[in-house]
Amino acid sequence: MGKSKCVSLAFLLVWSVLQRVWSHGDQPLSKVFVHKATVSLLDLAYIKASPAVLGLQGQTTEWITLEYSSPIPSIDDWIGVFSPANFSASTCPKENRRVYPPLLCSAPIKYQYANYSSPFYNVTGNGFLKLQLINQRLDFSFALFSGGFSNPKLVAVSNKIAFANPNAPVYPRLALGKSWNEMAVTWTSGYGISDAEPFVQWGPKGGDHMHSPAETLTFTSDSLCGAPARTVGWRDPGYIHTSHLKELWPNRIYEYKIGHKLNNATYIWSGSYQFRAPPFPGQHSLQRVVIFGDMGKEEVDGSNEYNNFQRGSINTTKQLIQDLENIDLVFHIGDICYANGYLSQWDQFTAQVEPIASVVPYMIASGNHERDWPGTGSFYENMDSGGECGVLAQTMFYTPALNRAKLWYSIDYGMFRFCIVDTEHDWREGTEQYRFIEHCLASVDRQKQPWLIFLAHRVLGYSSCICYAEEGSFAEPMGRESLQKLWQKYKVDIAIYGHVHNYERTCPIYQNICTNEEKHHYKGTLNGTIHIVAGGGGASLSTFTSLKTKWSIFKDYDYGFVKLTAFDHSNLLFEYKKSRDGKVHDSFKISRDYRDILACTVDSCSSITMAS
Repeated sequence: MGKSKCVSLAFLLVWSVLQRVWSHGDQPLSKVFVHKATVSLLDLAYIKASPAVLGLQGQTTEWITLEYSSPIPSIDDWIGVFSPANFSASTCPKENRRVYPPLLCSAPIKYQYANYSSPFYNVTGNGFLKLQLINQRLDFSFALFSGGFSNPKLVAVSNKIAFANPNAPVYPRLALGKSWNEMAVTWTSGYGISDAEPFVQWGPKGGDHMHSPAETLTFTSDSLCGAPARTVGWRDPGYIHTSHLKELWPNRIYEYKIGHKLNNATYIWSGSYQFRAPPFPGQHSLQRVVIFGDMGKEEVDGSNEYNNFQRGSINTTKQLIQDLENIDLVFHIGDICYANGYLSQWDQFTAQVEPIASVVPYMIASGNHERDWPGTGSFYENMDSGGECGVLAQTMFYTPALNRAKLWYSIDYGMFRFCIVDTEHDWREGTEQYRFIEHCLASVDRQKQPWLIFLAHRVLGYSSCICYAEEGSFAEPMGRESLQKLWQKYKVDIAIYGHVHNYERTCPIYQNICTNEEKHHYKGTLNGTIHIVAGGGGASLSTFTSLKTKWSIFKDYDYGFVKLTAFDHSNLLFEYKKSRDGKVHDSFKISRDYRDILACTVDSCSSITMAS
């Protein structure tokens, strides 16, 4: 077995500790012990849902009202939202061994305590609740349970409600294509290719429009790797369509809308959207890029989040929406929605980010909560994906990766070159991904694209998270050791990571030594790479160590995101903004000329001797 394939005993010990650290708490839906549920229907108990039909005006999101009553109310009573509405034995996945009553074979897609909006429910037994539903292709029903989450007893089941067209195309998300002048449009619907022809109608704003066909993907539970994704968390994903809009004119505004031509020759349409085409590589124009990791999803109606698992998610989303006119491109670098095997959460996440992703490209990287599962080729043999093993992430979102199962790729965006790494696959020297990384860094023309940015989920550079500090690594074991010579040789400006749920910035650094004493305005050669942790997108925050390090310039234990603004080929602005207020709390500038990039620094140029 080659050296690159070996993992030392010391690394395995560190890895085993880190897996416990990175659990980030349980997915809220995993708190519901569906397999322990029993049926205890009460004659005097009821739950009613209204309205019966949603989306009559084409809406994809609606608020509904529940009225319910129980003759034996309790503080532990709760409401579960189920979709499809029939959650009886007929919906059991074939792999599910829970074949005894009451056969609640699917977890609720969300839930709330019965006394959430009715503080006297425990006394009167009567309550009401308002919930927000999104179009997820199937109908809904609501169940009243007693016995809490650990010993649920089904007391009453509601009437069924549904969207007027549950199959409608929903939640478009843009992505940059494999060439700089291409935009991919991905969306979800209930129409298979035998039901309708999917396409995008698009064209320059105010100009002629054309139709571009879409490819269609879906999958079954057999494509997934384990529970809960294959069992109680399984939900039909519908169909995911992607159309490629090509030969775009740089920076031009384009309009588009999604269509499906049914077999009876009628058309189903989405709403209308627009986007700005990408700049060509090297183009001198204002270019603004937002980057963060680990955002997750959050319910605006307060449901499903009793343990504050991703309590910063809505604030981050709102700040991006409010500032959308000043954002050209978004990178969400791993740990996308924390579905962890409960597939309904992916629909809810795409609905949450639709106001962003339908207007600017929303690029993703692979994180442990998307990919990791034992025996599936993950570099980390843990169960963080809940059995998804990458299938959901690589299907729900388009990336220009050569192989969807290996989510590493490069992006040329105007004056930027981005190298996006998949930390859930081996990145060490001698591997396929290492060769990709070196090629991505080496092949960029720095005269045209001076700003070279390295993006990854796990921290391969530097972090003061207590989890890393206790192991003495201050990063993923073997991360810096494997990659820092590449960062230095090819003069990577900034490396940005997620995974650790806070914000931190280092000095320009190489081999643990700061190479520049400046902190806010770097001029000329950096002599090293600035490392950023930007994993505070929304999930529960990570604690810093009390140890002091010379390389850490700024830390913030809060939710936020970073923004890069390239004004021209010589001036770049970096900003860190808090999600709570959108204000800048840390920043620096880089000012330099092309000759500064060419200048030799330690280990960045070949050694020269008198003989040569």
